[in-house]
Amino acid sequence: MTQQPFELPHFYMPYPARLNPHVDEARAHSTEWAREMGMLEGSGIWEQADLDAHDYGLLCAYTHPDCDGPALSLITDWYVWVFFFDDHFLETFKRTQDRVGGKAYLDRLPLFMPMDLSTPMPEPENPVEAGLADLWTRTVPSMSVDWRRRFAVATEHLLNESLWELSNINEGRVANPVEYIEMRRKVGGAPWSSGLVEYATAEVPASVAGSRPLRVLMETFSDAVHLRNDLFSYQREVEDEGELSNGVLVLEKFFGCTTQEAADTVNDVLTSRLHQFEHTALTEVPAVALEKGLSPEEVAAVAAYTQGLQDWQSGGHEWHMRSSRYMNERARPTAPWRGPTGPGTSAADVGALLAAAGAERLRAYTHVPFQKVGPSRLPDFHMPFQVQLSPHLNDARHRLTEWTHRMGMLQEGVWDEDKLAAYDLPLCSAGLDPDATPEALDLSSQWLAWGTYGDDYYPLVFGHRRDLAAARLTTRRLSACMPLDGEEAIVPLNGMERGLADLWARTTAGMTPDGRRTLKAAVDVMTESWVWELSNQLQNRIPDPVDYLEMRRATFGSDLTLSMCRMGHGPAIPPEVYRSGPVRSLENAAIDYACLLNDVFSYQKEIEYEGEIHNAILVVQNFFGIGYPAALDVVHDLMTQRMQQFEHVAAHELPVVYDDFGLSDEARDIMRSYVVDLQNWLAGILNWHREVDRYKAEYLARRAHGFLPDRPPAVPVLS
Repeated sequence: MTQQPFELPHFYMPYPARLNPHVDEARAHSTEWAREMGMLEGSGIWEQADLDAHDYGLLCAYTHPDCDGPALSLITDWYVWVFFFDDHFLETFKRTQDRVGGKAYLDRLPLFMPMDLSTPMPEPENPVEAGLADLWTRTVPSMSVDWRRRFAVATEHLLNESLWELSNINEGRVANPVEYIEMRRKVGGAPWSSGLVEYATAEVPASVAGSRPLRVLMETFSDAVHLRNDLFSYQREVEDEGELSNGVLVLEKFFGCTTQEAADTVNDVLTSRLHQFEHTALTEVPAVALEKGLSPEEVAAVAAYTQGLQDWQSGGHEWHMRSSRYMNERARPTAPWRGPTGPGTSAADVGALLAAAGAERLRAYTHVPFQKVGPSRLPDFHMPFQVQLSPHLNDARHRLTEWTHRMGMLQEGVWDEDKLAAYDLPLCSAGLDPDATPEALDLSSQWLAWGTYGDDYYPLVFGHRRDLAAARLTTRRLSACMPLDGEEAIVPLNGMERGLADLWARTTAGMTPDGRRTLKAAVDVMTESWVWELSNQLQNRIPDPVDYLEMRRATFGSDLTLSMCRMGHGPAIPPEVYRSGPVRSLENAAIDYACLLNDVFSYQKEIEYEGEIHNAILVVQNFFGIGYPAALDVVHDLMTQRMQQFEHVAAHELPVVYDDFGLSDEARDIMRSYVVDLQNWLAGILNWHREVDRYKAEYLARRAHGFLPDRPPAVPVLS
């Protein structure tokens, strides 16, 4: 027997696995169906023995324990189809490196997922097309158009990842631990699986399907599934296959620790993601249900869906415990969570497990604010782009001061002229867009000032008063300052509202309706993320690294920044180009670099002077139980890898996107200019952080303990 590389940890699994009684029916049906679709003998991919060994009926019976026989059979057919597709694409296109053929193959598949079933489908040309046509026809009549659209998009993303994998260069690099979790989710197909959970349980109401709480449920579900798989499959993937994409290996290499220590830490991350799932289900989901006015039936549907994700989690764990595919010979059962089950049950084991899980959960809430940390440590940043500054900078500084006075933003006790000068936001704009006209530079500076002011205002005004209700109402009013279709805007009551109303009117004057909707959504995402930060602040809850990094993009105003960068691109760039994997990867790499850069510079300001908990270095310190220097190393490494990812995508992946979408020469020039805009943005942000007083120790000692607003914000009830 091959020696195991580590002992499997004791998993946190409070939900008992249950087996659907229709398992044999699903097995028999999926075998007959696969043969009918041409997936078995003669396919060149699978034989009957392959399907028997995979036993997707057992997998689906564990992960969907409560649905009836026909529903379980249909879900099992879907899993048979997706695994057959994976093997079929591998053999037909990946092994032969036939990218042109692979793209043509993938381009046809959406034709078999029409929103309206009366739309004719092409004649299937292979088992994958035949299977998809049959499954779509059998599945979608019982689901809404909204679900159809979401599930079709999730299916396309799952399939299209195969094309990007075929295009990417394997650089032989082991990922950063924070980066790895997001990357793992991207190729794991969780939105697709969660769509089938809806089919098996209850459809999520459209009004909340795209909300942060429901997205977090799906993403934490995904992360836990993938990290659990990494623990069970380490021996096969890393030792037998030489795979680099495994969470245990990632932590082992990055921290230079033993395999056992890395495995235990992966289990800590897995436990944290499950805790995040529970926290979201118990706090954020009820809040969004109340906010959206869900009916009792809709609330019950969300609860059933949440239960379905839990069932998938526990069923997937049981599958790993039983499958000969994985390292599970000495795995400890999770039965103690279900209570004593007979002779030999160890009460000490139950107590130790409960204590460990409780300590892990409580750690996020035990941070002591305002600890003295000293000046922020600044590493040697990797910045391959040179900063250039607009010649209109000095004039923009004077005009910004005039504008903030006119809007009333310097009369509310949050900022004054000294702070505005210390933040020097026109310097940032001058680097972001060195070729801007004076008018464009003013608009950019004012947007930056408004966003920075709001980011300071929420924790200072609402945080110190612990007034989450007022923060939510303010956020609703800010959204109402941005009318889309000629409706009457609200009358602004304070500097933040006046500033936004003024910027909105000037920025959107020549915009299309779609452009206005995109910009408004970007501002809404940012302001709603400030409420999320405030909620954590009131709970003294440090988020885990994955949740933090994703929400940091929102709190930093990333969507707003990208909307500004894309202005003027027009119809030459199809929207699907911006939605493509490589373009999103390019943008996220740039955004993450900038967000983390800000956290490095602002560490002393936020931790020592503001009692802030939303800083990547603190998040990493708390999560991995390490000190400031070690956590800074993790964050700095992630920054460097994000910048290298940006360079790699721009050089190697974007040209493939241009070819895939058949972009014109004009469109290619626009996209190349967009990359340059992002390069200027990155260089300009680094230059700004280095130059301004906002983050410097001597300025913080003088001004950080300034004054608090002495009056409540003016936020009357919306009619």
